[in-house]
Amino acid sequence: MSDSTPPQTTTGGPPAGRPVGHDGTRVDVAERAAWSLGAGGAVLAVVVSVALVLGGILAAASGNGVAVPVGVVLIVVGFLLFTGIGVISPGQTLVVQLFGRYLGTVRRTGLVLTVPLSTRRRVSVRVRNFETSELKVNDADGNPINIAAIVVWQVADTARASFAVEDYDDFVSVQAESALRHVAMSHPYDGGDGVESLRGATELVSEEIAAEVAARVTVAGVEVVEARISNLAYAPEIAQAMLQRQQAGAIIAARSRIVEGAVSMVEDALNRLESEGVVTLDDERRATMVSNLLVVLCGESRATPVVNAGSLYQ
Repeated sequence: MSDSTPPQTTTGGPPAGRPVGHDGTRVDVAERAAWSLGAGGAVLAVVVSVALVLGGILAAASGNGVAVPVGVVLIVVGFLLFTGIGVISPGQTLVVQLFGRYLGTVRRTGLVLTVPLSTRRRVSVRVRNFETSELKVNDADGNPINIAAIVVWQVADTARASFAVEDYDDFVSVQAESALRHVAMSHPYDGGDGVESLRGATELVSEEIAAEVAARVTVAGVEVVEARISNLAYAPEIAQAMLQRQQAGAIIAARSRIVEGAVSMVEDALNRLESEGVVTLDDERRATMVSNLLVVLCGESRATPVVNAGSLYQ
């Protein structure tokens, strides 16, 4: 009778094993300087390489039994030396590998000499920018909005950009959209005083987007210069309703301001009439005048005066 128990299967919960992103899944590499010589050394290498090739050709053409192999060796050495010569433009770098091993990065510009037989990959360190695609997300209040941003970035660590990720251009693009979506969901589209909204606190939101993108692309050796919202609007399905709500809020604010001014004007008119002794008003006449003045001042259409030839009580 066996003591072993059959394996148990579960229908729910996380799978057994190590979590995604455990140690060892990332390429641990950092940029360092590769051996190289400037224009002077490169020119000297060109001269020596040409001299070796020409000398080897002459030696091989002599037909001497010893000179032929020596000539072949000189030609091979000349061509090997020539393979280490390259040209680097401003804003470009050379990531140098020898048989798959990372030797370093050459950042000097112009004609340079580096390790012969090495594999060299050009990586640009110029400042770049791109605009994310227009994303449809829900803001902090649950309203669907369309948002896009412009991200300005550049490669800071050429080794990580070359070996830590598969394609750093695509990596930055995807991570920028992910960061933008996360920040947009953390703020309302619009809000009152003191509310950090997407429309009202543009500078603060832009800083949050830049910080969020920078934190996500560090693994690729990329640094973010800045990020700005380029497009922000309500989704089409609620745009009309939100426009009506904004118009209603503007109308209420305008009406409140009009009433506040009208009350102040009526109060000032009554005080001046009484203080200068123009007319003496009892409570009923005072209320009637206040009502008439408020109608005139707060009405949208022009008032049509009516002349009363009699008294107020007839």
